[in-house]
Amino acid sequence: MEELIKAKEPFKFCTRLHLSELTGLRATTLGQFLALIKQVSGSCIYHHTHRFLQQHQYLSPEPPNDFAYWVTDILGEDELGERLVSIDTIQYSTIRDLREKIASTIESYLKDSPLAKLKFARSGEEFHFIKSVSFILPTNYIAYDLKEFADVLKKITIDSIYFHIFEARLRLEKPTNDFAFWIENSLGDKKLANNISSFDPYTSTLEDLRNKIIQIVERKIVN
Repeated sequence: MEELIKAKEPFKFCTRLHLSELTGLRATTLGQFLALIKQVSGSCIYHHTHRFLQQHQYLSPEPPNDFAYWVTDILGEDELGERLVSIDTIQYSTIRDLREKIASTIESYLKDSPLAKLKFARSGEEFHFIKSVSFILPTNYIAYDLKEFADVLKKITIDSIYFHIFEARLRLEKPTNDFAFWIENSLGDKKLANNISSFDPYTSTLEDLRNKIIQIVERKIVN
């Protein structure tokens, strides 16, 4: 085994605390729903798509997002629900782009099915918009090479994995996840970085993601 390359900059692992906050905004019809999706903060869109994934991260393959769940189970608009579920969340690098895709999907459906505007959610089943409030905290874990990186990955919490894979990329509008970005830019290993960034994080549990990353990093170390 060759001597491991030391990173230009060490990887500093972070974690985050999360609070869910009611916005006071709610929708009873698809028209109201669409208008509010266009209006609410990005942290709200994030909550109802990616936060939902973490809450249900033991379900694989991917569960629907909150929006798809509501239009399907509450309004009974199965076709629209399928369209919203089919949105490939991973291809959107910003909340703004994801919001626009969700909104345009609903708009297109309403043009095709104008009677859907007449449906109302029953009392108590309105869609309540919630936003995510996150507090990013440093941990004591730092990695200077791939071995240290793999060792720390075995110890850190699911919250830390979630932050570096999902939240840092989408909410902070980074081109890839933190792990792949560090491996390419601080260790100079573009191939390994591409392998890690190619994982679809929306079809695996967070524990599966952790194990996949550890495996390919450890294979790299011994080869």
